[in-house]
Amino acid sequence: MKLVGFCGYSGAGKTTLIEQLVPRLRGGGARVSVIKHAHHGFDIDRPGKDTWRHREAGAYEVLVASDRRLALLREIEQPAEADLRALVAELSPCDWVLVEGFRHAPIPKLEVWRAAAGKPLIYPDDPQVLAICTDPAEPLPVATPLPVLDLNQVDAIQRFLLDHADRLTMRTAP
Repeated sequence: MKLVGFCGYSGAGKTTLIEQLVPRLRGGGARVSVIKHAHHGFDIDRPGKDTWRHREAGAYEVLVASDRRLALLREIEQPAEADLRALVAELSPCDWVLVEGFRHAPIPKLEVWRAAAGKPLIYPDDPQVLAICTDPAEPLPVATPLPVLDLNQVDAIQRFLLDHADRLTMRTAP
């Protein structure tokens, strides 16, 4: 299994990049999973739906399944930062795990950065960043020896991932 994170601040384009990479990686026959870090108040359920009503009634876990989809909703009784190792273990076997968020996780990452977002760079302080994905018209404010990939050239980013697959192979859990 190959594991790679996509870090960067909100609005940089992480979700869009992952959304574009998934079908490209799948096109090569790979099974791709995504783990997304969310803020503590997120909800994928809707008030009034059966699963929401079960959770509101106090169920610890609600698993909803059909012939096409499965979702497990688990309430966290004592708030704690999600453990990426445990989340990866929850996944079925796959070829690629793309991780969005989890900025501080000790995993190989691509930083997605845009000057317009007005946020600082992560790579100067994170040795796990392998490359920076950005708009070519936006020069980086801090020089780097790392590869700088054009955020608009998703095929090139996919090639970078495939070319560095050996560095992304998860030999032990993160």
